[in-house]
Amino acid sequence: MTAASDGVARPALAEGAAEVGRRVRELRERRGMSLSELARRAAVGKATLSGLEAGTRNPTLDTLHAVATALDLPLTALLSTPAALRGTAVQVEVLRVFDDGPVTYELCHLRIPAGLAQRSPAHHAGVTEHLTVFTGVLEGGPVDAPMRAGPGVHVEWPADVPHAYAAVGGDDVLASLLIRSPRTR
Repeated sequence: MTAASDGVARPALAEGAAEVGRRVRELRERRGMSLSELARRAAVGKATLSGLEAGTRNPTLDTLHAVATALDLPLTALLSTPAALRGTAVQVEVLRVFDDGPVTYELCHLRIPAGLAQRSPAHHAGVTEHLTVFTGVLEGGPVDAPMRAGPGVHVEWPADVPHAYAAVGGDDVLASLLIRSPRTR
């Protein structure tokens, strides 16, 4: 897979970073976890996490994933409302979150511009991703075993390992992404 063209880590949120920060603090405190402990578990700098909680930093998608994983929660648990998120290559619009007892499902619209790729860190244990491609050709899945899918093809993989997404060829990838996250607490 190729790297994103400029490799620049961009803020994940167009708006609402302060709300996300308040939510992170609330979830951390609810678990009786110190800022230092969450920073250590998420492998995120304490100053970065402090700025996120204070609402003075707009986190990257990787930071949000790391914090959610360290809290054993789906990414959308950090958001107060469905949101549009962006990484170095992927653009994700959260359409709906379904809580179904011991499992949370996050339904998203995914866009990857042609020629770009992005690596995603492992989610918490038991998370799976289910992706259906509408346009373009996707190369995605676990970093050590990527799959290709074109229009109309469904692929799924364990997302509790590092995984990646790439739009190969000349067309953007447009797809639906369903993330299944078991509750661990």
